[in-house]
Amino acid sequence: MASPTLPSPNDRRRRRRLRLIPIIGYTLVVLALAYFLGEQPSTTVIFVRHADTDAAMAGPDDDPPLNARGRQRAELLADFLEHVDVTGSVNAIYASDKRRTQETAAPLAKRLNLMVQTADHLDSDGFMRRVLREHSGDIVLVVSHSNTIQPLIDELHGSKNLKPFAADEFNRVYIVTIPRPLGKVKTLEFFYDEPPLEVPATTPPAATPLTGTAASGNGGE
Repeated sequence: MASPTLPSPNDRRRRRRLRLIPIIGYTLVVLALAYFLGEQPSTTVIFVRHADTDAAMAGPDDDPPLNARGRQRAELLADFLEHVDVTGSVNAIYASDKRRTQETAAPLAKRLNLMVQTADHLDSDGFMRRVLREHSGDIVLVVSHSNTIQPLIDELHGSKNLKPFAADEFNRVYIVTIPRPLGKVKTLEFFYDEPPLEVPATTPPAATPLTGTAASGNGGE
């Protein structure tokens, strides 16, 4: 019986190279995936209720402007958010088609030289899809209503345990961070300063910069 032929040194080197190919390929895939995930910035959406209004100022269209206290609160909100990020600030601002949300957003928009875009906040799915599509990696402020903030946060898979807004509560802020493409969505709650109890009635109304088409159907307090 003939003795088995031993592999030559060249054969052994070739086999070692073949065994290394899957290992090298796997390593490259892992490194590429880690780089991709590391390069995907998180998107941050800030939700706040509009500032104070007077029901007597609503008129037949149920669209009251901010009162004097509300206008001062809008300035305090701008103070709170103007430098929300150490390397920048808010990149985009959205309001509903109601004056009270647009006027609440106006002071910050003016300081940052941004336009207030409007959207239908009752279309929570479509609105949040738009925000994530058009503002990936950005910080976005959404000035909304007490009855629409929770559904909007739900669409981002944020916390479902938000406390209901009291009728006179306007200074609560929710910050929702959405990591891309993977990761856990985080919801943080903050409060900004209250305006003085007595605000001069002569406080001028805030200018309301707008762009885009205002959507109908937004409401709530």
